[in-house]
Amino acid sequence: MFRYKKVFGAVSCLLFLIYFTSCSLRQEKRSDEASSEETGNLFAYGICVDSLNVDRYAIQKGDNLASILWRLGFSGTESENITGTITALYPPDKLQIGNVYAAITTPDTASTVRYLVFESSKTDFVVVDLCSGSPKAYAGVKPVTLHRRYTEKTITSSMWNAIIEEGASPMLAMKLSDIYAWQIDFFDIKEGDSFRLIYDEAWIDDTTFVDIVDIAGAVFRHQGQEYMAVPFQQDSTREYFDADGNSLRKEFLKAPLDFFRISSKFSNARLHPVLKRYRPHHGVDYAAPAGTPVKTVGDGVVIEKAYQRGGAGNYLKIKHNNAYTTTYMHLSRFAKDIQKGTRVKQGEIIGFVGSTGLSTGPHLDYRVHRNNQPINPLRMEAPPSRPVKPELRDSFLVIRHSLLQLMDSLQQKG
Repeated sequence: MFRYKKVFGAVSCLLFLIYFTSCSLRQEKRSDEASSEETGNLFAYGICVDSLNVDRYAIQKGDNLASILWRLGFSGTESENITGTITALYPPDKLQIGNVYAAITTPDTASTVRYLVFESSKTDFVVVDLCSGSPKAYAGVKPVTLHRRYTEKTITSSMWNAIIEEGASPMLAMKLSDIYAWQIDFFDIKEGDSFRLIYDEAWIDDTTFVDIVDIAGAVFRHQGQEYMAVPFQQDSTREYFDADGNSLRKEFLKAPLDFFRISSKFSNARLHPVLKRYRPHHGVDYAAPAGTPVKTVGDGVVIEKAYQRGGAGNYLKIKHNNAYTTTYMHLSRFAKDIQKGTRVKQGEIIGFVGSTGLSTGPHLDYRVHRNNQPINPLRMEAPPSRPVKPELRDSFLVIRHSLLQLMDSLQQKG
């Protein structure tokens, strides 16, 4: 086990002072790769580790900061000092299973811990410097490299599978569905639909994938119609517009949850699965696992939150404007702080899929009323938000043209 010994630590720190100076260790610049390329030294977490050992561990179930420090050989007093130092930057109760921590030690038999590092995410970390008389902590960020990608695919089963087949992250499917949430019902994707898009990935050391940071443009063909997504900024807000300059963001989302199967559509005479008789079903049933988050399709106010034993179970009704209300039924539970009178924003989680009330299995029964009359949610057309301003239209057309040219060029190279 590692042991942090104050006397030895103080002496050895003096011996290493000249070496660390030669490593040009600067807390203001914590870019491992850049410093390594400039000096030829080996860096980890912004620390020159040419003559140090770096041991990394993953936080396991049952671990906490006290148990981790005990395993590394720190005394109770030392652990208290370290905990007090790190808490402001990374509270101990935020440690998560699977996150990485590292001990950077001297290569001798004493294995004195010079630095402790706790990674709070793939990119963010906190360093505890034990080289001086008392612990000091500072935050750091791993350098991230962006890689631009192009992909295109004809769908044979689902968009999710198509993305995976192309070797891209499933996050890409989620981000693409967010962009087209107002135009395309992704529960109704057909074989033969297709997409092509340009996007940017963030990587650490070109070996660790972090995230899809941006979709730089897309074209989605759905049921014979082409939907273009052009990113454009006006009034300091960046959003996506179609080929004509109309915003893709509309008053209502196409669906209140992501990537699950429609089990029953809007009908005036549906055979009820429990009652075994024909009756109107003025909604759409989305089959999904219990606990799946349900989102409000638009801004509005919760006007009903209740339980109906012989029907809707746990349900919410939201009033969006003078004409539209939406209802979400058979919820397992409601989202925190959702009450009658609560104002909600489009895309906000309001509850979770369940099977309460008159239901044969977990699903969401989603209903829309316009002027108190039920309408088919799958055929509802919501007006778009503001289009590109006339004075910015020429700039938008230049960007649209450049995007199409780039896509065509990348398509030919592929």
